[in-house]
Order: sequence, then C-alpha cells, then structure tokens
Amino acid sequence: MADEATRRVVSEIPVLKTNAGPRDRELWVQRLKEEYQSLIRYVENNKNADTDWFRLESNKEGTRWFGKCWYIHDLLKYEFDIEFDIPITYPTTAPEIAVPELDGKTAKMYRGGKICLTDHFKPLWARNVPKFGLAHLMALGLGPWLAVEIPDLIQKGVIQHKEKSSEGSSH
Repeated sequence: MADEATRRVVSEIPVLKTNAGPRDRELWVQRLKEEYQSLIRYVENNKNADTDWFRLESNKEGTRWFGKCWYIHDLLKYEFDIEFDIPITYPTTAPEIAVPELDGKTAKMYRGGKICLTDHFKPLWARNVPKFGLAHLMALGLGPWLAVEIPDLIQKGVIQHKEKSSEGSSH
C-alpha cells in the first residue's frame, strides 16, 4: 500500500496503547495524552525532515479537532482548513477528515468536504486498532489524499494559489 518513504515515516510515529474512545472517561484522558504525544513526535519528525505540513488542535474534551494543512506545488503553498470529530466508536472507527473549502470540487470527497479515504486505508486502520491514532490518520489518510488530489485540482484549474488569484483580481 504505502511506498518506502511513507513506511519509514509511519514507523517513526509512536503507536498508542490505550483502547479508549470519548465515552471511556478516565481511559479517554489517557488515550488523549498518547494521541498528543504521537502527534507531537510526528510533527517534530516532519519539521526535522523539512516536510512539515499540518497543525492540529482540539477542543477541551478532545472530541473535535481542527487546524490547517498545506501542500507545496511548484514552490507555491496551498493552505486549507481541516476539521473532524472523534467518532463515538473511536478508535475502532477512524475519524472522517473534512476540508470544507474543497467541498464539491473533487469526486474523492463526500458531502460536507469529508475526504474519501482509499479502500486500502480502512482495512489498514482496522488491523491496527488501537495502535493507530490521529498522527497515523494524517500520515496515511490526509497526506496521501492531498498528494493525489491537490496537484490534480490545480492542473484542472479548480483551485488557484491565493496570491495568484488576488493578483489577477487587482489588475
């Protein structure tokens, strides 16, 4: 499924141990600590490799997540808001990441801007419960989706770089 570079990146993301979701109260607090530790390590690794590409934060309960992701294409940075809720059945069920501003711009998306994860992702996630967490969702879900969809949307002219589009409107 994943190429060698992706395998290496994923192998450096700490796996999670606590099998708990939002309804599990104290265990959920432990799971959230593990999620944050894993996300922090993944972001640090990305920064060290000069491949930093997202920021995430959550509400106090850790049930609603939001942030930004970006994709560099032809040396231009395309930035998008992202959001997702933790399903009640988490970690058995992976969250559905939404990129609202791309809603309706690609067939690889459900209503509300939720990205369509590959047929490879869901079985991979299922085989790795509870070890996979949000950092894995980003590395194996959103990252590959952006890598395929964003260049395609740019090439088709569906999305434009923000500075390019604002330059064009000022003349």
